[in-house]
Formats: sequence, structure tokens, C-alpha cells
Amino acid sequence: MGNDLVKRQLQFTMDNMEQAAEELRSFLNEATLTNLIAEGSETSEEDFQLILDQFRRLLVFFDEGRESGNLLLRSENFRKSAAEKTLYWIFHQCVEEFFQPHFDIWYEDSRAAYTGKNAIRFRTEVPQKIKEIVKVIEGPLQEVREELEYYETDYRTKVKQRESK
Repeated sequence: MGNDLVKRQLQFTMDNMEQAAEELRSFLNEATLTNLIAEGSETSEEDFQLILDQFRRLLVFFDEGRESGNLLLRSENFRKSAAEKTLYWIFHQCVEEFFQPHFDIWYEDSRAAYTGKNAIRFRTEVPQKIKEIVKVIEGPLQEVREELEYYETDYRTKVKQRESK
């Protein structure tokens, strides 16, 4: 891939990551475990803790990815290989972590692509505000995912080729 294409992908990714991070940060700044429990859903305190822990984990990854990407975009000389490595990292640590969370509190419904509905389903019933925040950040992350799937195979291939030399 050419420098311009990689740079455009990095900028696109940073814009979408910014949107997702700000939405998630705003939610986390307002949400408390006490308030979520008080909403009276059937969700256990342990499940709420796991959801909030997963959201915090995602936000840290989003911020790390944005910091790396924005640093590359601001640098005087654009470093394509560093940008590709950053995009690969973002794909795995941010996007894939969202769709396949570490704490296994939600999952991706693979049939959702055919129905036009959101793909994330919770394992237990959760309050509407949690469903809403996931829906809001799912859009930008799905766009990044579609744009960066190339790095899933191409970057690994390049690394293996370098290692075999």
C-alpha cells in the first residue's frame, strides 16, 4: 500500500476511534454502579461490574491507539511501516476487543449483518442506557473493522516474510 492510502486509513481510523472514545468516556463519567443497580433491571451487580470493567478496558485501548495514530499523523515524516503496525494493533486491541470482549459479557450475533440490526447481544438483560452506548460505539468500530480487515492478513504476512529472511 502507498503512503497516501495508509495515511488516509490512519486518519479515518483516528476519526472513528475519537468518536467511539468520546462517547464511551462520556458514558463512564456519568455511570455509577449504584445508579445502574438502582435502575431495577435483572442484571446482577457482578455483571454490571464486568460491563463497566470492559468499558474501561476498551477506553484505555482506544486512547492508546489514538495516541499512537495521532503521533504518526503529526510527525514531519510519515512512517508507513509504523502506521501499518499501529493499524494492525488497533484492529486487534480495539476493534476485535469490542466485538469479542475479554470478559465475555456480550457477543457478536453473526446473523445481524443480514438483518441490518446491531450485532452486539448481551448475555443477560441490561438497562437501555447500556444497550444505547454499545449501539453508538458499534457503528464507528464496525466501519474501522471493515476498513482494516486487510491488516489481519497482510501485516502478518509481511512480518513472517521479514522473519524468514
